[in-house]
Amino acid sequence: MKFHYKLRLTSVAIAFMGVFATGCEKDFLVEKPVTTLTTDVYFKTEAGFEDLVRACYPLLRNIHQNRILVLQGTDIFTAQSGWNPSAVTGKENVPSLFDVYNAEFNANLADIQRLWQLLYAEIARTNSAITRANDITTMAPALKDARVSEAKFLRALCLFYAVQQWGDIPMPLAEITSPSKDFPRAPSADVYKQIIADLLDCEAKLPVTATNYGRITKGAAQFLLSRVYLTRGWNFNNALGGTTADFDMALQYADKVIDAYPLAANYSDLFPKRSNNPLTQYTGAQNDKNPEIIFAVQYNSEVLTNKTDAAFTQDPAGGNDLHSKFGPSGEGFVGTKGRTSDYNRCLGIHQVTPAGYRFFDPDNDTRYAHNFVSVGYALTAVKDYRPLPLSNPSLRINFNVGDTVMFARPWNKPATTLAERGVDLGGKKNYAVVNADEYGGGYPIDNSGLNIQPPLMWKFWQPGIPYGDAFGTFNECVFRAAEAYLIAAEAIVKGAKNGKLGGAEVYYNKVLDRALGTKKGTDPKCAAAPENQKSLATASYRATAANISIDLILDERARELMGEYSRWFDLKRTGKLVERVKKYNPWVKGQSIAAKHNLRPIPQSEIDLSFPALKQNEGY
Repeated sequence: MKFHYKLRLTSVAIAFMGVFATGCEKDFLVEKPVTTLTTDVYFKTEAGFEDLVRACYPLLRNIHQNRILVLQGTDIFTAQSGWNPSAVTGKENVPSLFDVYNAEFNANLADIQRLWQLLYAEIARTNSAITRANDITTMAPALKDARVSEAKFLRALCLFYAVQQWGDIPMPLAEITSPSKDFPRAPSADVYKQIIADLLDCEAKLPVTATNYGRITKGAAQFLLSRVYLTRGWNFNNALGGTTADFDMALQYADKVIDAYPLAANYSDLFPKRSNNPLTQYTGAQNDKNPEIIFAVQYNSEVLTNKTDAAFTQDPAGGNDLHSKFGPSGEGFVGTKGRTSDYNRCLGIHQVTPAGYRFFDPDNDTRYAHNFVSVGYALTAVKDYRPLPLSNPSLRINFNVGDTVMFARPWNKPATTLAERGVDLGGKKNYAVVNADEYGGGYPIDNSGLNIQPPLMWKFWQPGIPYGDAFGTFNECVFRAAEAYLIAAEAIVKGAKNGKLGGAEVYYNKVLDRALGTKKGTDPKCAAAPENQKSLATASYRATAANISIDLILDERARELMGEYSRWFDLKRTGKLVERVKKYNPWVKGQSIAAKHNLRPIPQSEIDLSFPALKQNEGY
């Protein structure tokens, strides 16, 4: 079976390499082994077992860089902009299959195959460590228990990702040493039982503080238990074995996390420190070890060790790639320096939907100011710039270094007069002024040359790194305490009792008030109809005992966790995927999302290798 073969290779070969020496010219071809040590011998030693467990961590980089199936085609991210008809041609871009879930969203999709292989590669590595732990007799029992628990946690995490994506899945629990096609899909309820059993064992044996920063801790196990219990409690398709008691357990574990991990003073403290203006860019030290962070994928500043796993190379440069995946880009602004680190590379893989901007109060919610950059600047002087060569060839504009070249207005304060608009529209401003209802490509004038676009999504942008797709050195946060508050709120809405802080609204408002900063306690307003780009009607998103609901919590999760590795899981868990994609994803033409899309298709290549053990999900 393909993925099992890969797993065997990557789990055993990672920590050991045979080295051969050559002598003088006459015996050049005579192999002289420096050592006869083999993997089977080495992994029975304490040092070898430590290497084996360490080798389970690098694939976390690859897994979390494969975020297409977690972010794309949801209510807050789309694959591309341009959903509004052009004012000139009346045509719009062809939608992505990830947005409309058309017939191309099928079992042959490379992104589905890739995530499957990565998750099962990691499961194989962890199974090797767990299985071979029986051979370790010299390691201190507490240390050995901790290392085995790290592997069990990572296996549980990957099984949790996989069972949410595909439902019933193969569940190998021991190292695989010979080829086989006999890997049937285990029922989802059994997978959840195994995940919870592993995590409970991890909780009992993991230390509160890791021996090395970045290793799995007791708090990470408790956090994942809260998320797993919450998900099982929703009992998707009555197939997870969940009951209402799971919501009580989710709340209990969320409270444990909240007790141990304080919220950061400011939302922006959790992400790379930077300025919105490249000309006054921050150049100091970065801190990615905030006490709010429970578990993060580790990166560092050493080029040679900052790569993704060699067995599944995502980017040859290596490093955190979050800075380069969210659109739009600042490279095309008037006065650009081109491909430099000033705005760095931006591939625009994930575009924020118009509704995504409208979930925020731009005036009071500090997350709007941190997540989005609304002003573009000229980084070099430009003389006699012609913004409208087709309609006004005599118009010329001079830009000095630091001049504004583009301003994306917040959704709640559109420009309503010509005096507030740019000269490209006959206005008074020497720069493009873009209203929120034009973010999707409906700007009145095409090809103005002023880089018409929405605000830059800069939540994860890191200054001072080399230009490229994946040179980031900042750790990628996977679990943090703010989410534990929202898990608790969701569990209480679903019937959990005895929260340490009180009702669901109390937990929710703790996260909101941190985001409001000095305006803590005020009443922030989002768009009352986020899906209607032209509506200026507002609605409060402060929680009360009367208004707290799953949709209110999902909106808050969108604001707080935007771009983090969770959105599709949130919508699928709560049964809101189809409803919210149809309501908020702007690609309405050809929209084919249906109930079957709550599960992904099993990769066809895996079915071909394993039939009849693996059979396709219904509807694909």
